[in-house]
Amino acid sequence: MNQRPKLRSPPPSSTTSPSPPTSPNLNRDKAKTILKMPRKSFIKPTLILASLLTIFALCTFLFYTPPNYNSSNLLNLVNKFDIGIDNSNVNKVKIYMYDLPRRFTYGVIESYAAARGGDSVENDALLKYPGNQHSAEWYLFSDLNRPSEDRIDSAVTRVMDPEDADLFYIPFFSSLSLVVNPIRPANANGPADRPTYNDDQMQEALMKWLEEQVYWKRNKGWDHVFICQDPNALYKVIDRVKNGVLLVSDFGRLGRNQASLVKDVILPYSHRINTYNGDVGVENRKSLLFFMGNRYRKEGGKIRDLLFQVLEKEKDVIIKHGAQSRESRRAATQGMHTSKFCLHPAGDTPSACRLFDAIVSLCVPVIVSDYVELPFEDVINYRNIAVFVDSNTAVKPGYLVKLLRRLSTERVLEFQKELKKVKRYFEYEDPNGTVKEIWRQVSSKLPLINLMINRDKRLVVRELAEPDCSCLCSNQSGVRTIL
Repeated sequence: MNQRPKLRSPPPSSTTSPSPPTSPNLNRDKAKTILKMPRKSFIKPTLILASLLTIFALCTFLFYTPPNYNSSNLLNLVNKFDIGIDNSNVNKVKIYMYDLPRRFTYGVIESYAAARGGDSVENDALLKYPGNQHSAEWYLFSDLNRPSEDRIDSAVTRVMDPEDADLFYIPFFSSLSLVVNPIRPANANGPADRPTYNDDQMQEALMKWLEEQVYWKRNKGWDHVFICQDPNALYKVIDRVKNGVLLVSDFGRLGRNQASLVKDVILPYSHRINTYNGDVGVENRKSLLFFMGNRYRKEGGKIRDLLFQVLEKEKDVIIKHGAQSRESRRAATQGMHTSKFCLHPAGDTPSACRLFDAIVSLCVPVIVSDYVELPFEDVINYRNIAVFVDSNTAVKPGYLVKLLRRLSTERVLEFQKELKKVKRYFEYEDPNGTVKEIWRQVSSKLPLINLMINRDKRLVVRELAEPDCSCLCSNQSGVRTIL
């Protein structure tokens, strides 16, 4: 059994007698004494601190200069944090350009020159692509051959390993190949030693080479990009490349199961006249309407002759028949730079380079082409830069001239201001111009391409009564008159 601990008594006091009880009055006297003790004052340091803060705030207000947060400074700030990190290719579409046999690229230029009596050269860098309205194939090829640091703003980045690629570009000069052999009279005989060139054979040779490539066979060509800007380019093999992204000027000679606005990209022609570098204004534009070009064309271009008949006698209207030549280009430059409106009728196909000549001339285009497709319509509202008139209405005597005369000077100036804003989209040599926009358009097709690749791999092979047009086709019904 545990013993209870002994309780210790408090130590004895110095006196044997117990202390007397404390008086309540004595406690109250002590409390009063404590309350009467002087307290340390906090008022003086508080006033000093407040004064210092006030002086600091006043100095900050008077002498502080806020930092400049403009875009360049912000970019520099970001770059300080990104030192050593390469973000130039983040979120860019990766494109692999095939290293085609030389005969499909520089060889085409060489054959073109040789067919016109040119001398052969040992260095491909000395070969000059002939200037024509279908020069996009050369500009795209040249752009992808530029150093990557010169293409930072592009929507696509070139990769050298095909395994890294999202898309594959075939740089065959298909439009130039079409016109290598000069147009000569049937009885004209060229030099006996002149190299023979056959575009049909070149197209077949290209496909034979391409169809042996593993990356072509992997996805049946859905992720391949072809340029065929001339309406007849690649005509012989178009059904074998139609799965790919086609870079074309219009759909005039393409079937609905071959091309569409959803799958393909509309390119502007390379303008053939000098760009107008002046400001907006009508003081030096004395002519109302200008046109110079072939009067007689095939298919939809037959409207040209009808327009000649109703316009050639109108006052302040200049409408001339003229073929491609240096003299014609000089006359066209003069006419477009001194006219308020420039006529753009359909040619053999719905589009022609004359439209883009007008745009860079700040000459308001008057488009009479019922089935024309226009480039970059997701960023350009053509109603702000052009007048649209349907063919049946345009050929009514007096209608077109009356329509244009009703437009006020203020409205013409509005058209010109908008033309000046979008002019860069039609300048192939502008670093921020056509080539950059084409690659942006191509890159935007990637989600659809991936969709079609995945869809194609799961579909059961079947015989169809009609072609399977999986993509939306261009709208071929619907004509409008827009001011």
